[in-house]
Amino acid sequence: MKLLYKSLFLSALFFMLSCEKELYKDPIGLITPDQISSAPTVGTITSSVDGSYQMLSNTLNLIGEWAWNQGTVIRPDFVLKDMASDDAQKKWNPDGDQPWMDEIAGFRFTSNNGAFNGIWSFDYEGIARANQAISYLTNTEVMATLNMEETLKNRSLAEAYFLRAFYYFDLVNNFGDIPVILKPLESFNEAYEVAKKVPAAQVWEQINADLAAAKPLLTNSKYASETEKWRVSKGAVIALQAKSALYNQKWADVISLVAELQGMGFYNLNPNYFDNFSVAKEFAESEVIFAYDHQTGRLPRNGNGLCALLDWGFVAPTPSFLAAFEPNDPRLLYTVDVPAKNVNKLLGSTDGTNKGNDDAPTNKIYIRLADVLLWKAEAYLETNAFAESIAIINSIRQRARTSPTIDGTPVPAGTLADRNPASANKEEIKNWLIQERRVELGFENQRFNDLKRWNLAKMVLTAAGKNFQDRNVLYPIPQGEVDKSGGTITQNQGY
Repeated sequence: MKLLYKSLFLSALFFMLSCEKELYKDPIGLITPDQISSAPTVGTITSSVDGSYQMLSNTLNLIGEWAWNQGTVIRPDFVLKDMASDDAQKKWNPDGDQPWMDEIAGFRFTSNNGAFNGIWSFDYEGIARANQAISYLTNTEVMATLNMEETLKNRSLAEAYFLRAFYYFDLVNNFGDIPVILKPLESFNEAYEVAKKVPAAQVWEQINADLAAAKPLLTNSKYASETEKWRVSKGAVIALQAKSALYNQKWADVISLVAELQGMGFYNLNPNYFDNFSVAKEFAESEVIFAYDHQTGRLPRNGNGLCALLDWGFVAPTPSFLAAFEPNDPRLLYTVDVPAKNVNKLLGSTDGTNKGNDDAPTNKIYIRLADVLLWKAEAYLETNAFAESIAIINSIRQRARTSPTIDGTPVPAGTLADRNPASANKEEIKNWLIQERRVELGFENQRFNDLKRWNLAKMVLTAAGKNFQDRNVLYPIPQGEVDKSGGTITQNQGY
């Protein structure tokens, strides 16, 4: 069996030495050195990119076993970004099941909590696959032997660059300084050389470099492939560039990049808010820019495993989240049906369909236009372009109030009235923006990172009864990674 590179290569090294057989599985699309001949096939090369994409968010069973304590049964974004915030709680009826989730939600965790190992494993696995794809797609001898069509090579290379940037974006926001690996690791010496954290600023530089490399390789089209619409598009690259600029407070860049994205003419706010999430509307709507395409009935399984947890009572709103919605806002019921205990947005349905199905076809939405427009509104606000900021906020509210209710009827008159377009009160407008992002993007893994970058996490989360401390703006490096490195990967401060 061929070795599965789990997280950082040092992790792989540890598993090679300990021979934990559950990791000796041949994942679909993963290229390890002994799988490649001197003249690999086109299918082999493209499968490396597909494998990298597959690792992005497949939410069930990273290593093929129910290893809850390792955090690898489900990709734990909803724990680290929603439950850690004031939006979500573990279950509708609290119990002792999976206490590691409660520890995250209450900020009572240690560096051994499985959530940190889980997200680290998913992201570094994806990086390993992206690195393998890039290494072959940029190898002139391999490409000459293959005689690969230039457009296919460019698209595949762009996907790999984008995905590597995407994984590092997640890692740097969760952990801060981290190891950066840019090529497949083939020896113990190489593993030890990279088992060191680099400053977060250097990680951001790599993210931006990868996105800059990806951008010119993609065509100016909504979909990179008309037959596989889930693939990374140029719009996705530009959007992630804008998000990187947002997180680094480069306001002018945010405005110009979002304007560039809008200028492509491919994306608009859907008339119905729920079209973003409905299984029936996947790749037939106009707002989603980047999503993971979960599919049912595939081998290996590629369904949305999070839907299984929803049937077990996991993922419930906090009272604070429910109270954040203004009267008659249709987004509330489209997000969560309290009487039925259904998180409609995550199920991709409004009638409970897909609940309990670990092979559900519900796509995971990562970037959509409403989110992007609110980045632009924030950048306008920070550059004192108040009218422009308010106009965007009002456009989001208008789409919400003109969306039909869940039973198809119009919302009552006066719902979600426009914010005062003449306001020049920066604090007031910022509060409007914060409010709009919370209700528009609830349960989309945005709230915790938003609170952190606004420097509001401590105030908001302690008020919500959480034990948030200053050190919690970053999560601890998984203790297993620190231990396996012999301490060359240092623990984050305070853990």
